[in-house]
Amino acid sequence: MASAAEQMAANMNWGAFGKAKELQQRMLFAIGLLIVYRLGTYIPVPGIDSVQLKLFFDQANQGIGGMLNMFTGGAVGRMAIFALGIMPYITSSIIIQLLASMVPYLEQLKKEGEQGRKKINQYTRYGTVVLALFQSYGIAAGIESQGLASDPGLFFRASCVITLVGGTMFLMWLGEQITARGIGNGISLIIFVGIVAELPSALAQFFASGRSGALSPAVIISVMVMVVAVIAFVVFVERALRKVYIQYPKRQVGMKMYGGENSNLPIKLNPSGVIPAIFASSLLLLPTTISTFAKDDNSGVLGFISAYLGPGQLLYFAFFGGMIVFFAYFYTLNVSFKTDDVADNLKKQGGFVPGIRPGERTSQYLEFVVIRVLVLGSAYLAAVCLLPEVLRSQFAIPFYFGGTSLLIVVSVTMDTITQIQSHLLAHQYEGLIEKSRLRGKGRKKGQVRR
Repeated sequence: MASAAEQMAANMNWGAFGKAKELQQRMLFAIGLLIVYRLGTYIPVPGIDSVQLKLFFDQANQGIGGMLNMFTGGAVGRMAIFALGIMPYITSSIIIQLLASMVPYLEQLKKEGEQGRKKINQYTRYGTVVLALFQSYGIAAGIESQGLASDPGLFFRASCVITLVGGTMFLMWLGEQITARGIGNGISLIIFVGIVAELPSALAQFFASGRSGALSPAVIISVMVMVVAVIAFVVFVERALRKVYIQYPKRQVGMKMYGGENSNLPIKLNPSGVIPAIFASSLLLLPTTISTFAKDDNSGVLGFISAYLGPGQLLYFAFFGGMIVFFAYFYTLNVSFKTDDVADNLKKQGGFVPGIRPGERTSQYLEFVVIRVLVLGSAYLAAVCLLPEVLRSQFAIPFYFGGTSLLIVVSVTMDTITQIQSHLLAHQYEGLIEKSRLRGKGRKKGQVRR
């Protein structure tokens, strides 16, 4: 028999959206801040020669520059104040989370609840500033070396660094505000908007190649079919669950028996979501951002990065796939599904897995199940992110169809819709409670009149 909550979710009328004033305010707030972000991608860094910059990126767009533009909503191609994007913040989060599993002090902070989380967030912000300083200085020096600065010198470097670092910090603040006062995850939505904003121009370029004869109609149709198939596959896997059977003991209160219900603990096939793909892309973009603006020499570390870590290279695929698999396991076991916390909560609620002792043995069993599930989940993430990249490098399709961007778009859309449905469901539930209270008052008044 379906529960009351399940019946409400099944019968949920989207017409209730007009009555959910708080949800409307949250959505308008998020959309307003995202519009501010999009406007910022058109404000250029002072001292940039726009003509030379356009010529430079017409050549760089075929390589890593296309990826940079895709994740920053075209801000890199215009050298806007948001050219660094949100990637320094994501990279800092990766570093802090890695350190939290190795440094006892940070590990203790994670156990202190809300206060510890605030301190970790503070350290993440400090790390963002440091990474943004190094990355922005590298970009400023690269701009000078490429002859893209109208008035090169110390003043240009200082203004460029201050502008880019300020833009990244402002984006970080926007993301936090969207998460707290808007709808959805702010950081993911910023990346999502950047990708979606570049899709129309990418599609126009793709179909223009078909009209010019560079791509045959068969290739165009095959790519479109592949996009639809990948979207359907992503939706299917993201909704797939591995259910762990949970049983609750019976207890007697007076002459009545309570409890004894059976339930399921749902474990997603991909518990980490889109985070591993974002983390891996961030680590890949960190060195390549600097190498894009470096001098045209093939020596040293930057030469190695340009030669072997560019899109289509074997080392690029190996590094990208390895990082996706690593972060899928790391993020799941340390952040999104901590087996120790889940086992403790089950023990406190009196629930247990049949045949498994509550506590540490339950945690070990859940970890065993999650690790096995992640074999499929991490393989799915790596396949979705790498397969389109391999096909694009082999067939030289000028449309930046990346599995990472597609995965981010689909996953963020699904998560945002789920949050909207949750808000609508909560609004419906509050409405039912209010109606029941009013009915109760009416009955009491009727009894008094009698």
